[in-house]
Amino acid sequence: MSWPAADLDRAPAPPWRYALGVNITVVGAGVIGLTTALALEQRGHTVRIVASSTGAQTTSDVAGAVWFPYRAGPPDKVAVWAGRTRSWLERLAADPTTGIDVLTGYEITSDEGMDPPRPWWAAAIDVSRAPAPVTGAPLAWKFAAPRVEPARFLPWLTTQLRATIELRTVTDLAAEPGDLVINCSGLGARELVPDELISPLLGQIVLTAPGGVDLAITVTDHRDADEIFYVIPRRDELVLGGVSRPWPPGAAPARDPEVSRRILAQAAALGIPVGGVLRERTGLRPYRLEVRLEREGRVIHNYGHGGAGFTLCHGCAEDVVALVET
Repeated sequence: MSWPAADLDRAPAPPWRYALGVNITVVGAGVIGLTTALALEQRGHTVRIVASSTGAQTTSDVAGAVWFPYRAGPPDKVAVWAGRTRSWLERLAADPTTGIDVLTGYEITSDEGMDPPRPWWAAAIDVSRAPAPVTGAPLAWKFAAPRVEPARFLPWLTTQLRATIELRTVTDLAAEPGDLVINCSGLGARELVPDELISPLLGQIVLTAPGGVDLAITVTDHRDADEIFYVIPRRDELVLGGVSRPWPPGAAPARDPEVSRRILAQAAALGIPVGGVLRERTGLRPYRLEVRLEREGRVIHNYGHGGAGFTLCHGCAEDVVALVET
């Protein structure tokens, strides 16, 4: 017996699942690993989590974490995973302890026509054309955008799990115990699998005080792929970005002061009244041309989500559960 993938988080686990559930090791404790582990536990499987880092030491903690499928493929699958995850995040937003709020998102476009094709990422959601809420930009795609605060959401996810996290470095997936191993190692998959198709992309953000910004809206401007910009309000600060720069594998991320100056200048040019700078952070996105979500023997791979980990996490977790139970 199996449930449709889209219903996994709502469907109660049949009693026999608790008696006959699979013993599973999840490798990785970022948003992908934690969400996958939770989805498996909710289906009655026994899960253990192994990771080299947690919380503030993970890539997930640095993320802007607003719903938007950025730097992830393939487009058809990403749109489905993103739509499922969006529905899940919207339901969780009813609980303020999750750190999730549903904002109004605007993606600025250069097309001033009134009837352009829908963006590929909106295949499973409602979008509309609207005036852009900034200076010097005519129109935008408008949509509901769940926003996650990683510092609140990752600990909340951890509290929902029965499994504890074992902190150690995994060097051999085949040597991990359990009936199955779920590889959610993100950028670590480059060496662990090994998979040279996954590579680091540098991200850098500036966090500021809210200033005069409307905390109910988030704005993304990708009209210049080399100088992307976004502003993501949190409950007591703003996240401003960004950059997506290929980075040498194995090298630590380094802050570029010029990137931060450019980000703040773009905010000013768009008429976004941000507050004073609080801090700056860098991280490495685990980019792969296509997310790898497939079974290979007793290992199920779930990595390569690029800049869209929070956008795809639950949709991908549902597909992992389906592979486990097939």
